[in-house]
Amino acid sequence: MIRQVSSRIVYSNPWMTVLEDAIEHPDGSPGLYGYVARPDFVLIVPEEDDGFHLVEEYRYPIGRRSWSFPQGSAEADTREDEARRELVEETGLQAGLLRYLGRMDNAHGMTDQGLHVYVATGLTRGEPHREHTEQDMRQRWVHRTEFEQMILDGVVSDSSSVAAYLLWRLRRA
Repeated sequence: MIRQVSSRIVYSNPWMTVLEDAIEHPDGSPGLYGYVARPDFVLIVPEEDDGFHLVEEYRYPIGRRSWSFPQGSAEADTREDEARRELVEETGLQAGLLRYLGRMDNAHGMTDQGLHVYVATGLTRGEPHREHTEQDMRQRWVHRTEFEQMILDGVVSDSSSVAAYLLWRLRRA
């Protein structure tokens, strides 16, 4: 096991903390490990008519717009409530049934953040209640085969959405 010798905060803001840890490898040699501490988030697979509702927005770190499943960290008492709230915020859709699919690590080599995946069915439409930072967000429904092609074409490149889709497929089997 790798042992933490010390830890220091390099940078922090309301959304993340960058840490740098002095570590000791199993053979006793020293090392350094930097990572980002972030809270877990929810991702919702809004399933309807053999397809899904997706959202698209500009993602600053990659410098382009990107399609994905609705996801984020809405303030709520439970993860399920968080997923329901995030779905309404981004799409206006309310889930008649919300089923938990599982938890995954987001990028385990560089952050401690995880994602909790839900599938939403029995959807009813309403108005989105997007945050100010989501003002450029668009949404659309795509058939499952189109979604798979979007993944293959790199149109959907969000690793969380691709992983959630695989989890959805495996849980259906």
